Amino acid sequence: MSRIKRGVKKTSRPWEDLLQEFLTYKSLQGISKHTYQDYVRSVNLLFKRFPDAWNSHISLERSLIEHLSQEGISPSTFNSRRAYLRTFLNWCVEKEYLTNNPIKDIKKRKEGSRVVAIDIEILQKLLEVPARETFVGLRDFTLILLTLDTGIRPSEALSLKPNDFNLLSGALTIPAGVAKTRVSRTLNISEPTVEALKLLLSRRQRSWSNKVTVFSTESGNQLNRHVWGDRLERHSKKVGVHIRPYDLRHAFSLEFIRNGASAFSLQKTLGHVDISMTKRYVALVDEDLKAEHKKASPAGRLLRGIDINN
Repeated sequence: MSRIKRGVKKTSRPWEDLLQEFLTYKSLQGISKHTYQDYVRSVNLLFKRFPDAWNSHISLERSLIEHLSQEGISPSTFNSRRAYLRTFLNWCVEKEYLTNNPIKDIKKRKEGSRVVAIDIEILQKLLEVPARETFVGLRDFTLILLTLDTGIRPSEALSLKPNDFNLLSGALTIPAGVAKTRVSRTLNISEPTVEALKLLLSRRQRSWSNKVTVFSTESGNQLNRHVWGDRLERHSKKVGVHIRPYDLRHAFSLEFIRNGASAFSLQKTLGHVDISMTKRYVALVDEDLKAEHKKASPAGRLLRGIDINN
C-alpha cells in the first residue's frame, strides 16, 4: 500500500453535513440513485466502524488504513470502498475542509475477471423455483427471465417502470437516467418474457400506474438490489448452485455469443462503452470451442497407434 501523506483537518463541521453537501453537488452532476446510495453506504460504513475517525486528521488516516486493510475483503470490495471514499475526500480537499486526502495515492487492487458460466439445465431448474401463483414469486420469475433474455444490469431492471416497456413490439427502453452509462438503449424481448411481463403487470394494483417500478415489492416499494441478491441466493440454493444477479447477465452473454450473435451486437445490448469488456465473453466461448474440438475431433482416434514421425 502506498505511503499515506499527513495533513490537518481544517473544519469542525460534522462529516454528516459534508456528506450531504457532497451528495447535493453530485446529484447536480446527474449521478444515478444507485451511485448516490453507494456513496451513502460507503461513507457511513467507515464512520460506523470508526466513530472517532473525524476527530482529527491522524484519526482519519488510521481509520482509513484499518478500514481498507480489513482482513478477508476481496479486491473488488477494496476497490469499491477506495473509490467512493477517495472521491468524497478529494471533494473535501477541493472545498478546503481537509489539507489533503489520506488515501489519494492508494492504488487499486487487481481484480480477477469473474465471468460465471451456468449450465442451461441449472437455469431451467432455477426458473422453476419461484412460486408463480404469488405476486412475489411471479415477480422473481419474470426478473430472472428478463435478465436471461436481455442481459440487463440488475440496477437497471429494478428501476424500470411500465412505460419503459412496449410489449406490443417486444422491446424495452432503458432511460438515460437509469442506465449505468447515462446513455439510453433499447433491448428486444422474447415472446415468453413478454407474456410473463403481461401477467405480472396484470397483478399490480391499478392505483400504482406508472409511479411504481415493475419489479416492486408487494406493497409497491421499489425492490433494491441487495434484497434481490438475497432472494436470488435463496432460490439458487434450491438448485445447488450459488447464483448472483450479475451471474444471470454473464449467462445471457455467453449464450448470446454461443448462439451466433456478434461481439458488436453483444456490446450494444449490454451497454458496454467499448468492446474490451465484451471480449471476455468471446474469449470464453473460444475456449469452449477449443475444448469441444479436442473432445470431438476424429483426428486423435484415426491416428491412434500411428507414429506420425515415421
